[in-house]
Formats: sequence, structure tokens, C-alpha cells
Amino acid sequence: MAPLAFLAEEDIREIRRRFGTPVFVYDQESLEARAREVLDFPNAYGLTARYAMKALPTAAVVRILNRAGLHVDASSGYEVERAIRAGVSPDQIQLTAQRTPLNLRSLVKQGVIFNACSLQQLRHYGELFPGQTVTVRINPGLGSGHSKKTNVGGPSASFGIWHEYLDEVLAIARACDLKISSMHTHIGSGSDPEVWEHCAMISLRIAARLPEVEVLSLGGGFKVGRMAGETSTDLNRIGMHVIEAFRAFRAEHGRRLRLEVEPGTFLVANAGALICSVIDCVDTGKNGYDFLKVDAGMTELLRISLYGAQHPIVTVPAQPETRELSEYLIAGHCCESGDVLTPAPGDPEGLKPRLLAEARTGDLLAVGGSGAYCSGMASKNYNSFPEAAEVLRTPDGTLHLIRKRQTLDQITANEVIPDVLDTGRG
Repeated sequence: MAPLAFLAEEDIREIRRRFGTPVFVYDQESLEARAREVLDFPNAYGLTARYAMKALPTAAVVRILNRAGLHVDASSGYEVERAIRAGVSPDQIQLTAQRTPLNLRSLVKQGVIFNACSLQQLRHYGELFPGQTVTVRINPGLGSGHSKKTNVGGPSASFGIWHEYLDEVLAIARACDLKISSMHTHIGSGSDPEVWEHCAMISLRIAARLPEVEVLSLGGGFKVGRMAGETSTDLNRIGMHVIEAFRAFRAEHGRRLRLEVEPGTFLVANAGALICSVIDCVDTGKNGYDFLKVDAGMTELLRISLYGAQHPIVTVPAQPETRELSEYLIAGHCCESGDVLTPAPGDPEGLKPRLLAEARTGDLLAVGGSGAYCSGMASKNYNSFPEAAEVLRTPDGTLHLIRKRQTLDQITANEVIPDVLDTGRG
């Protein structure tokens, strides 16, 4: 049995023995291999590759990818500060956020690049930093994602400045003496490669109307195959098409645009797995289902409940042995009917049993493809469950704890009971 490229059955048992469950485990070798693929993205006039750290913001992972040569795209001021604490130089961080941080002035003075995502943000930046350069995020009018909930382009998305408002963008820039040196687009996570390419062409046409733009950032999470039979985006193929378009742009407009890309899922999804334990086995009669209950769920893997996302799952016997196959639904540990790890594809309200090796209480489950938008995007502390531990597997096979399991004291640390509740009614 080889459920994951970097974990065998005995590895999974060893991880539980040493760190307990639930626990995320990430493979450094896989992270660095994906980083090399991204850094080799074809380009005509230079490339900056950024890691969209919202996919997995754990400090050790951010540091690995940064030292491999990736810069960082942060989605909040808090992410910026986490990246700096992880060792990323501020001038390698771009802030692309729905919410402008209160300490924007301080961050920019440290060297952080600000990407204005609305006309209001652009005006605010111009008031703080007249005469400076700025990046603008444009909604090109088109989006694509692995589901409607991950589409961040087009008329139904609030992300970026609508492409028809370029005259207002230029007017603000003139009024504040800003140089718009970079343009950014992002169409969605898990986007269709053909839509991504089409959006790249649209973005180039928009960039032609911003005469000082020297960098074009083509965001949009590249599609990653998690399940057997799913394919991942061929970066070389789509990159070669973009090279041709950038060269044509130079011939027509006389500008050599530097390319930026900012994947998150592509870098970390299949470099991570969640290990959990089977805590109960129940059924709903001969016409119902067989359930495996595990000690993890939406507190670690919210994207399954949110999107009906599909992840490869394997059962691992507590002791080495061969088991027959059986069909199961996997139920999470939360008191929530939607906490199911085996929904129908693309339908969080549907159910689809998985054919797995027979499981018993005390066995383990490994959930693959859990590196992206899992530990970083979870309903942590629901039902007061603590945040899971995280472990890094280094290239020599050793395991290192990179996030301790949260304690109950840490969960409740910021709670305050007013004295009035002890002395009587307020």
C-alpha cells in the first residue's frame, strides 16, 4: 500500500506513536520539488514567483519555500507579519488584501509591496505615499475556480478594481502622483488552464492601457490533481503560450513586461497529509451506511464540508495485516451533520461511500492532498477541539514537530468573566 508519495504504512503508524492524532504531516522534498517547477515557469523577460501563503501559512513551510527562491503574496496585514517572523524579507512580500491593515504605513516603510484592490484602497495609498509606485489589482471580467466558491474573477466577485474603471484608476494616480508600475489579476483557485490562458491575454490588453506598468502578475491558482485520474496544470505548456503573448506585447507597445505568478495550492496541496484515528464504527441498518468515525473533521478539513472537495483517503491497520475491502462513509468528530469527509464530488450535501480496506476502532486514516487550505483554513476550536499538531518530514526521512498541538488553556486564554457575574446581576 502506497497511499501517498511520501508516506508508507509504517510511517503513518510512527507518526501517531510520536505525535498523536489528528496531525498534519508535510514533506520538505515535495515542497522543494514543486518550488523548482514554479521557478522554471517559462517567461519572456524575467519572472518573480510568489507563494500565496494563505494556502498554508505555517512558519516552517513559508521558510522552506522562501529559501527555495519564492517571494510571498500575503492576504492580510497579519499574514505579512507572520511571513516576516518566518524570516521573509519585507521587500519580498506583496500585500493583496480585501481589508487594508491599520499599520499599512509601517509595513510599506519596511519595504512591503502594496497591491491596491479597490479605488478606495488606491486613494488611501496615494494619500499616505504621494509620488510613490503602486500595484493595482484588476478584475478582468472573467473568473475560474474548482467551484463557484473559489472563483474570484468576473462580475460576481468583489476582488480587484473592475476593468471598466481604468480611467478612474489613472485619474487617482495623476491626482496623487502615483506610478502604477505593476498590474495584478487573479481569477480563482483551481482554475481551468484554458481559462487561465484566456485571462492572461485579456490582462495583457488591459495592461496596454496602463502606460507605466512594467510587471504583470497573472494570479489564479493552478489546478492540482489530488484524486487518482485527476491531472495537474502543465506549467510549461501554458507558460510557453504566455511567452508568445508577452513578446507580441513588446512588439506592439515597446514594453518588456516582467511576469509574476503566485500559486499556493500547486506548491503545497500534495505535499501534505492529515493522519487521524478511527474512534468508532457504526451503521444505519441493512439499507443504510457503514460509518467510520475519526478524531478529525471540519476542524482540520473545512474545504470538504464547504466545497464537497475530494481527497484521497486510505485506511491503515493499527498493526500490519491484509484486510478485505468495504464501503464506508467517513464522519468527522464535530457535532455537525455536515462534518463528513466523503461527500459526493462537488456536492457538500451529498454522500458517496469510499471503497477502503476494512477498518476497526483504533486503526488509522490518511487523508492525502491536505497541504493546501486545510490547516490554514479550518473551523478550528469548533466544539472546543484544539488545533491539530503539524509535522515536517525532511529529505533524510526524519520527522520534526513544527506546530505543537493547542491546549485548552490556549483556547480559553483570551476569555474574560466579568466580576459582576460573581457578585450578582449587572
